[in-house]
Amino acid sequence: MSFEALAPLAQQRPLRILLVNAGEADAISWAGLVQPLRLAAAALGRDVLHLETMSPTQVVLAQPGWHIALLVADEQQAPLAPELIRAVIERCRSADYWGGVGAGVLWLAAAGAMAGVRIALPWSLYAETESFSERAVLTPNLFALDGRHFSCCGGAASIDFSLTLVEALFGATVQANIKESLCVERVRGHDERQRVALQARFGALQPRLSEAVTLMETNLEEPLSTDDIANLVGLSRRQLERLFKQYLGSLPSRYYLELRLQRARQLLLETNHSIVQVGLMCGFSSGSHFSTAFGALFGNTPREERQRKLAPPA
Repeated sequence: MSFEALAPLAQQRPLRILLVNAGEADAISWAGLVQPLRLAAAALGRDVLHLETMSPTQVVLAQPGWHIALLVADEQQAPLAPELIRAVIERCRSADYWGGVGAGVLWLAAAGAMAGVRIALPWSLYAETESFSERAVLTPNLFALDGRHFSCCGGAASIDFSLTLVEALFGATVQANIKESLCVERVRGHDERQRVALQARFGALQPRLSEAVTLMETNLEEPLSTDDIANLVGLSRRQLERLFKQYLGSLPSRYYLELRLQRARQLLLETNHSIVQVGLMCGFSSGSHFSTAFGALFGNTPREERQRKLAPPA
């Protein structure tokens, strides 16, 4: 779901955002999320953006009425008591949009609050998802919006998530000013993946899934078919599709296509290969197919992406 869906919230005055800190005040997941929003609140004024920060015990006693509510904790944080998590959920779910960041995503999903929802979870916590993996859909992306539910893998991705919220709610100019204040050059999109090898995410948990993705990553120029990949890792096509759906929230063919397009985007921005060469290097024999698929995923054409590299800095 696109963050453009948040546009109607920007008309609220004031827009009330609640951040529940269940970890340390200096943890990067918290600091990366709260600092851009604090700068936005200072620039826009309290009558436009009212940012509230609370502990879990404070939010249980607070009066609801937030438009966005997020439970935040670093991945190393010990979980809250189950009854406290349930109480926090009851308060937060009254918001128009709500969810978690870092370990907060895991706690919400484990409590059953993310049933059927695509969630962005820190890769280091994947091994703890077995109890609810059939109730929530893991996505390897940095952050996600699915229906009313936010999720962010935390860490440095909290900065990207927070700045994406700022742009969606208050516009590109406000975001640009905050980026300049924080010396942030580029905001990563929600569709970008956590840059950690799949083997590191799953370890021995799903070796055949890791093997399948490795085959994809090493065969971008001449893509394999889903049936070929399934045979090579010793699974049926249906078994492979089930693994991808359960752990990556996607079909193998879609995941493979996105890998190739992510690589193409990287080549467009970081090399001088022609657009045709980039397409061929990523398994697209047809220029029109490459352009259409690229536009469907990223919202612009390969030529427009290349122009970003060539454009002088603002």
